Amino acid sequence: MNMTDPIADMLTRIRNGGTARHQSVLIPLSKVKLAIARILKNEGYIKDFDIPADGGNRYFRVWLSYDSNKKPVMTGLTRVSKPGLRVYTGREDIPVVRGGLGVAILSTSQGVMSGQDAWRKRLGGEVLAYIW
Repeated sequence: MNMTDPIADMLTRIRNGGTARHQSVLIPLSKVKLAIARILKNEGYIKDFDIPADGGNRYFRVWLSYDSNKKPVMTGLTRVSKPGLRVYTGREDIPVVRGGLGVAILSTSQGVMSGQDAWRKRLGGEVLAYIW
């Protein structure tokens, strides 16, 4: 099956897995999705991610994180730049998500990174998603 927006598919799998209280979700493997998962782990929205040995390197597993009340740590996520409408930003206009409580994920010339990292490195780029 041909997928038109693989990043939106990844975010939807994580959102649905959290809503259904799954421990983990399987996501088709790509370098961009691994970079997004690395950002989510560094920001504390997921526990971990790994590439299972039996997956044939076609999928990776994201371990979801929950608080003490068994609610997902990631309360919301939104895909911003889509295949039909790309959204770009300069360094001075990098969005602040939920008053600084969330994270903007950007694709820059130096790779995929959080909005804060892009601002520190004085980079702009394509706004992929907002996570809070």
